[in-house]
Formats: sequence, structure tokens, C-alpha cells
Amino acid sequence: MKRPLIVLAGPTAVGKSELSIALAKQIGGAVISADSIQVYRYMDIGSAKITKEEMQGIDHYLVDEFLPDEEFHVVKFQTYAKKYIEEIYQKGQIPILVGGTGFYIQAILKDIDFSEQECDEAYRAELEQLAEEKGTAFLHDMLRQVDEKAAGEIHANNKKRVIRALEYYHLSGEKISEHNERERKKQSPYNFAYFVLNDDRAKIYEKIDRRIDQMLEQGLVDEVAHLKEMGYGKDLVSMQGLGYKEILAYLNGEMSYEEAVYILKRDTRHFAKRQLTWFKREKDVIWVNKPDFDYDNSKILAYMDQMLQEKQIIS
Repeated sequence: MKRPLIVLAGPTAVGKSELSIALAKQIGGAVISADSIQVYRYMDIGSAKITKEEMQGIDHYLVDEFLPDEEFHVVKFQTYAKKYIEEIYQKGQIPILVGGTGFYIQAILKDIDFSEQECDEAYRAELEQLAEEKGTAFLHDMLRQVDEKAAGEIHANNKKRVIRALEYYHLSGEKISEHNERERKKQSPYNFAYFVLNDDRAKIYEKIDRRIDQMLEQGLVDEVAHLKEMGYGKDLVSMQGLGYKEILAYLNGEMSYEEAVYILKRDTRHFAKRQLTWFKREKDVIWVNKPDFDYDNSKILAYMDQMLQEKQIIS
């Protein structure tokens, strides 16, 4: 028998956290965060990290777990998430993966094998140097020449994944898009339900703008200034996160406050759009469109409950 696993994904600011708490209470679940920034300590406001009060006693994993200068990537996420999934089963609970990082979710659902993806430190350093001198767009063009599909799927600003794709091709001679396609077709080791919470695009964009205004009111600039004082600079992956990168550029005198806020809002909207594009490509997704339920979480929960019973994830 495959063991149960629930995924609650969706674009940023759509309302996943609140719904995940209600779902966990309803089915006896615990939450594993599939978010690449909430995993870091001291990065609370900019990551819209769930607070202890908001958790309402529900166990949360992979929140506040690493320091901002510690390495965190999909392989580490998979290792920790699998360990916590086992812990949750031991407690007689159902694990709920919650977040907007589609690749993290896929790594668990399909149990993607990263072991064959070795690394070549010298080649990676060479690519880092190129990115420094010529910009990430240059690397993205290099990727387009050897793997057009991967270049279409990976955003030009996502330096880490662009380098990873070039490195994979360099080491294996195989396109990373072909490797990913093969892994994508694997059967999941879980009996899972993959919910994607969605809303009208205009509403999502409106919520993003409003949320960023709230973050600024709550002290986002002070939070980033504190991180800077602690020695966490723009060379860190964590500090490249939305909200941190832009405010840090303002604090470093690279742009005005107004420009930083404008870029942050614009890039967060673009990010939400890319997240939805990712989820639309995934198979076996159950779309939960908020307008269809009159924005009523109790109606959404009743529908999710019905789906979970049909899939025999709960009885």
C-alpha cells in the first residue's frame, strides 16, 4: 500500500498558509514547507513566514531551520522532507507539503534521483565567473544553445538552475530537460492528492501589491538592514530571494527606495505567473479556483475532503 501525501501548492499570496492549517486540523496532518526562503532564520517579513500564532498548534517542518549563509537547494530539501515525512507517519499523521516551489514538490512526489548528478567544481567556478563578468543572461544564452527546452523552462535570472543545467550537460552530454522529462514520468511512491489553489490573476496581483505594502509597514527594510549588519550579503542564495535582493540594492545605494519597491512588486507578479505556468504543466493536479467556491474556505475544505476520500487518502 502506498502511503498518503497531500500537496497544497499555488502562486504566492493566494492564501495557502491559512488553508493548510484548516486542512491539517480537519484530517490530522502536519505541514512541511516547500518554500526556498521560509527555511531561513531571520528572514520572516520578506518571506511572509507563518508565525507561531498562525500555526495554531499544527506542527511545521522546514521553517526557520537554516542560517541564511547555509546552503539549501532541492537535494537538501528532498533529504530533509523525506526524513520529516517519516517522522509524521510515525506520529500517525498525514504529511501536507505546502508551498509554491514546484521543483521541490516534484522532487518528493516523483522521488527524483539526484545522485547521478555529480558536480564539477572547476567548471562551476568558471560559469560563476562568466555570470559575474557578463551577466546571467549570457549564461542563459549558452544554455539555449545546448538545451532550448531547459532555457524555456528556467528563468534567465535563476542563475543557480542555469548553472546546474549547463553543468549537467557538460558532465553527462545529456540535456537536463531530457533527464527531467524521464524523472517526471516516474510513478510516485505515494498515494497523493496534488491541490493547486488559484484565483483570478488580477486578484492575485492586487494581493501581491497589498502584501508588499504590508511587509514594508511591518519593517521589511529594518529586517534586511539587520541581515546586512549580520554579514549576510548579496552573494548568498538566500539574499537573492524576492524582497531581500531589491531592498538590499536600495540599502547599498544601487537604486532609490521607490525603484526598489516598484521592481519588487513587478518581479513578484512575474514570479506568480511563472509559478502558475509550472503547475499547469504538472499532471494529476486538482485545481481549486477560489471564485468557484465564493472565496469560502469551508466550501474549499469540503471539496478537498471529498477528493481525499475518493483517492482513499482519508476514510
